[in-house]
Amino acid sequence: MYRPRARAAPKGRAWCCPLPTTLLLLLAYLAYLGLGTGVFWALEGRAAQDSSRSFQRDKWELLRNFTCLDGPALDSLIRDIVEAYKSGASLLSNTTSMGRWELVGSFFFSVSTITTIGYGNLSPHTMAARLFCIFFALVGIPLNLVVLNRLGHLMQRGVHRCARRLGGAGQDPSTARWLAGSGALLSGLLLFLLLPPLLFAHMEGWSYIEGFYYAFITLSTVGFGDYVIARCLLADVRKPRDKQVIEQVSECPGGMFKHR
Repeated sequence: MYRPRARAAPKGRAWCCPLPTTLLLLLAYLAYLGLGTGVFWALEGRAAQDSSRSFQRDKWELLRNFTCLDGPALDSLIRDIVEAYKSGASLLSNTTSMGRWELVGSFFFSVSTITTIGYGNLSPHTMAARLFCIFFALVGIPLNLVVLNRLGHLMQRGVHRCARRLGGAGQDPSTARWLAGSGALLSGLLLFLLLPPLLFAHMEGWSYIEGFYYAFITLSTVGFGDYVIARCLLADVRKPRDKQVIEQVSECPGGMFKHR
């Protein structure tokens, strides 16, 4: 009876199981997460404890100065103010405006949604807005990818055109491509990472490192929300929010609390 022979593996190729490679990749992934966890814990843990102690000191100082307010009432007030802040209300003046949900704030939220940055400083709180946000993102995110893809092709075409011009000027083709690619990379770094921090320093009062941090977090679509542009329109979120609330309440002249 004829039995077909099993095909031998080609020389130079060894059959290998992908499982060990996958396990190594997962181990490396978990190790990298562990590294980040340890470093952030070491760098931010002490600062978070100091911030918490400072907030508690400010809170008890406020309770000592304003005897008509007790601890639970102050906690309730803080929760209400934080919820109002999350809803986009304006907290810095006696106004009935929409606060951060004005035209500029709504446009900022739309951009951060379809670009998947999601700073988190502004989010919809009505059910109708949440449902619309789902459908808006379902259409807007692919549309944003299509636009970015088209812009990338245009930039690539420009790089190739520069390379051809450099090659026609007597440059070696490989050298021309390298020069054109390096020029495009340098232009991108200047335009999106190195120059914007100078603008942020002028408009927002940030340091260059803070502006560079914001530019990188935005371009990587991480979007923590600890730094947000348009401070006067979208509210300054650089301070811990609960401490900022305490400062606003304690600095209110002749407000809802009567000083002892």
